[in-house]
Amino acid sequence: MTRPPWREFQVALEQAGFRPSKTLGQNFLLDPNMARSLVRDAGVGAGDVVVEVGAGCGFLTVELAEAGCEVRAVEIDRRLFEIASEFLAPYERVRIVRGDALAGKHRLGDELAAILPDAPPFHVVANLPYSISAPLLALLAGRDPAPTSLSLLVQEEVARKVAADPGTADWGPLAARLDLGYERRVGRAVPPNLFWPRPRVESRVVHLRRRAGDPAAGEARRGAFDRVVDALFQQRRKTALAALAGGLDDRGRAERVIARAGIDPKARAGELGTGALLALADGLLAEPPG
Repeated sequence: MTRPPWREFQVALEQAGFRPSKTLGQNFLLDPNMARSLVRDAGVGAGDVVVEVGAGCGFLTVELAEAGCEVRAVEIDRRLFEIASEFLAPYERVRIVRGDALAGKHRLGDELAAILPDAPPFHVVANLPYSISAPLLALLAGRDPAPTSLSLLVQEEVARKVAADPGTADWGPLAARLDLGYERRVGRAVPPNLFWPRPRVESRVVHLRRRAGDPAAGEARRGAFDRVVDALFQQRRKTALAALAGGLDDRGRAERVIARAGIDPKARAGELGTGALLALADGLLAEPPG
């Protein structure tokens, strides 16, 4: 199906009293060729189950549907939800619900959680607003089952943080948590002039693909990993020993954990890769308080 001209959507938006919200990061990708390229880059096609966060008017959704995907989308804005629902009505394999993707920093929104598949494989393809990118990515990656792949259009700054390597300035808690389960790489740049309204920042696609197996299998081990990451990166300028001692409020325990993990106590968080962080998590589990 050929997408109607942008002007038709503008009229519908105006009639609905819609004004783009900076808080919600409402920047619509208008260029259909770029939207089709994003779908191709994501590697999804006929029969794949794809979850989209922030359907907007349905411009990316329709390209996913045209590729033969079964699309489950969520949109928070009532006016956009109504416009997208009407536009996407001819597609039987598209389901769009209205709701928030997040119910706070540490929990997915009920509406999004309800449309996530109960078993892999499934994929996430979306144009994400900056404000929810980091917490949403961390929650999806830590979920069981987690997405098989994610291809996300985000701000350039977020893409760098997602794909960062240890020892670089952008290596941080988000990259560490994602690296635990995913191979990460940056994709194509998307110029500001392809959006409405035009953002003041650069945008780029980032791709994540699930690693075979789960190196942090088990709720206790993943919880310990998160605790180590929080302690070290909240005080990333301190040595690993000082940061972990502060996070645990127990210097003796921190010394034992670091010794067990074989980590240089003078190392900084930015120098420690996922393997080292996971070793510290295992040391934390083996060295109970007291």
